[in-house]
Amino acid sequence: MHHVVGVRFKKAGKIYYFAPGDFDLPNGESVIVETSRGIEFGKVVIEKKAVGENDVVLPLKQVIRVANSKDKLIVEENKAAAEKAFGICVDKIAEHNLEMKLVDVEYTFDRNKVLFYFTADGRIDFRDLVKDLASIFRTRIELRQIGVRDEAKMLGGIGPCGRVLCCSSFLGDFEPVSIKMAKDQNLSLNPAKISGLCGRLMCCLKYENDHYEEAKKELPDIGQDISGPEGKGRVIGLNILERVVQVELYEQGRVVEYSLEELMNEGAVSAQARE
Repeated sequence: MHHVVGVRFKKAGKIYYFAPGDFDLPNGESVIVETSRGIEFGKVVIEKKAVGENDVVLPLKQVIRVANSKDKLIVEENKAAAEKAFGICVDKIAEHNLEMKLVDVEYTFDRNKVLFYFTADGRIDFRDLVKDLASIFRTRIELRQIGVRDEAKMLGGIGPCGRVLCCSSFLGDFEPVSIKMAKDQNLSLNPAKISGLCGRLMCCLKYENDHYEEAKKELPDIGQDISGPEGKGRVIGLNILERVVQVELYEQGRVVEYSLEELMNEGAVSAQARE
C-alpha cells in the first residue's frame, strides 16, 4: 500500500497521485510538485489516503513543499505572460499561413516550457513556427494538437441544458459515449439534440446509462407477447424510468399500460421472457 494525495493542476483536470511525505495537506491546499513536465503548482483535491500498488504509477513522485504567497504570485504572472504569448503565436500562425486554430497557451510553473494547444483538420508542419517562437520566448516550445472535446473543455461554455459544460466544470476524464446509450434512453437520435458544443455526443448520456441497462433487464422487450391483467397482447412501448409497459391487447385492440409490478404479479415477465 502507498499513502498518496490527489493533486489537480487545472479546474476539472485529471487528478494525479503524489506522496505527501511529512506534510499535512488538507483538501484545497496549494502545493509545489515535480512532474514529467518539470516543477508545477497544483491543488490538493484528495486528502491523504492509502491505495494499492496497481492504482499508482511508480516511482511515486513526492510533494516538494506547500505553496506560499510568492508561488501564487508566480502563477498569476505566468497566466499574464501566457495571454501575451497567445497573441504573438496567433500572429505567427497567420504569418506562416498555417491551417490551425490556437486554443490555449500555458507556461509551466518554472517557465522551463511554453505549451501551445491547437486544433487542426489534419497534420500540420509547424517546424518553422516552432523556430520563430523559440527565438522570441527563449525557452522550450511545445505545440500540442488536441481534439474538439479537449477544446471545449479548455474554452468552456454553456451546454444545451443551460448549465456550464460538464467537461470544463467537474469532469476529470472523458468517458466513451455511444449512440447506443441514446437509443437505450429513448432519446431523439437527431444529432443536434444529443451533441454538445464540441459536436460530439454529450458526455451526460453516460450518467444514467447504467440505470437504464439495469432497468431494461427487468422489463420485457418491445414486440414481445405477454399476458397481462386484461388479457394477452404485444409490448409496443416502454417507460424505463417509471418501469411502465405499454401493451396492445389482441382481443380488444386497445393499448393499456401496466407497471412492472402488475406484470410480475401476473407472471407475465419471467426469466424465460427475458432470454
